[in-house]
Amino acid sequence: MAEHPHVAIHYRRPPDRLRVYVQQVVHEQDDVIVTVSEPLKLEQPVQVNGEIALETGSRAVWFTFPDMWHDIGRFHRADGSFTGVYANILTPPVIDGPIWYTTDLWLDVWVSPSDVSELLDEDEFLEGVAQKHIDQETADRARWEAEQIIERHRQGLWPPPIVAEWTLERVLQELSAP
Repeated sequence: MAEHPHVAIHYRRPPDRLRVYVQQVVHEQDDVIVTVSEPLKLEQPVQVNGEIALETGSRAVWFTFPDMWHDIGRFHRADGSFTGVYANILTPPVIDGPIWYTTDLWLDVWVSPSDVSELLDEDEFLEGVAQKHIDQETADRARWEAEQIIERHRQGLWPPPIVAEWTLERVLQELSAP
């Protein structure tokens, strides 16, 4: 089986939450790194608009762009069925070899399998800004990023083609290749 390195993503969520996600790298080029989560263990399913987006046993294929203010996840249920594309608004990641650092800025964009985009978690964003967990310049940049993603999606320009190219099926084949 081919060797695929792991990365540890130190994911800070203001004011004081830190989680470390360990993922396998399956593809790397200058402008994007594709990783995959291990099957998730969740206390309860993650739902968007009443539909299960992630559940215990689910996997997500992640696309990290070193200079961008968001990453992208292709979400799947435990049976591998595709549930949607998720953009997480965050600070551009600091990539230090296998250790990465980023800060979640609360806002998220969801694109359903029927290709409808919507902004998520705006209430959490507004609360975080009101409590001054991030400065106004960062808040403005986060809002702009989310709005740009939605507008680019409406124009048919987002997500980038690599997100459609690296399906869960392709990732799993890559992981099992000799």
